[in-house]
Amino acid sequence: MGWQDVGASLCPVARALAVVGDRWTVLIVRELFLGTRRFEDFQAQTGMSSHLLSTRLKRLESDGIVRRTPYSERPPRYEYRLTPKGLDLYPLLLSLKAWGEKWSGLPRRGEPALTITHRPCGHPVTLAPVCPECQTPVNAKDAVATLSAGFQAERLARRAGAAAHAEGPRPTGHQRRKPAPLAP
Repeated sequence: MGWQDVGASLCPVARALAVVGDRWTVLIVRELFLGTRRFEDFQAQTGMSSHLLSTRLKRLESDGIVRRTPYSERPPRYEYRLTPKGLDLYPLLLSLKAWGEKWSGLPRRGEPALTITHRPCGHPVTLAPVCPECQTPVNAKDAVATLSAGFQAERLARRAGAAAHAEGPRPTGHQRRKPAPLAP
């Protein structure tokens, strides 16, 4: 499966990656959650070239993650805001923040670079997946993944295609080589 085919998969992880699967896009989404709205501010905070930033913002808009609204007519300028679909990426940012704090090699001294606080009660927000039925915390060892019949078939077809590709084309008649003689 090529990168251009990821969005056509039945796998929801692959389909999500087709939309937000590169580091620049995730940094733009981070900035949107931090309140950044304007092109020049995205550029300053991410270090992206104007061409790359423009391309990513247009793609996020076409995917329904952001909407742009004009704030100036002369020259035309826009602000970018998360749509409900974009706001649903919040758990992704919380997950990346938690993983980065634990595994990215940042020194653990002083205050954290980013603290997210629950506005109503004032306490820090953490990533704590729980079972919605029994309210028990869930980690990877407590969960099992079950594939739909369609997704299982997709995976088997990819495996068969990869095996055929690895074997390569079979030589025919005059293309067959004689085995090399064994060394004495």
